[in-house]
Amino acid sequence: MRKNFYFIILSCSLISCYTYQVKKPAEPVAENQKASQRNGESPASTAAMQTKNGRNESQNISQQAPAPVNIQQKLTPNKNVKIDVDGKSYKVIVERWESDSLVAHPVHDPKRILKFHKNQINADRIAEKRFSQPIADIITILAYTGIGVAIWYLVH
Repeated sequence: MRKNFYFIILSCSLISCYTYQVKKPAEPVAENQKASQRNGESPASTAAMQTKNGRNESQNISQQAPAPVNIQQKLTPNKNVKIDVDGKSYKVIVERWESDSLVAHPVHDPKRILKFHKNQINADRIAEKRFSQPIADIITILAYTGIGVAIWYLVH
């Protein structure tokens, strides 16, 4: 019983509610539908108007090229991120930008300094550290279940 208790304590201490998540860019079609709904039009009427004007959604999407991602705006100082550099992942805390080079240090090693050129960093794979509510809910349920089992075991 004591070994199981230590195992549960150890596993709960290693779980974190924070995960690295890639921020997805908003889709232009979804934005157009949201804007039309704010104006009081239904999505069906906007689609009908687009087909009357001779435009389909595929042409509309192709006309709106995705906005270029500015790496320097995404990676601001003191931000905890996971970046992909030349096929290798790094969990770093951003310190500063020196012209076109990112100066950062690994999350658990602030003495070690890493420098990356902005062309080496994959802009599509920049993941920010964020709080994950589903993981927090799972941990809470497991904790309550463990407490309930412990109380039941003590009573019987």
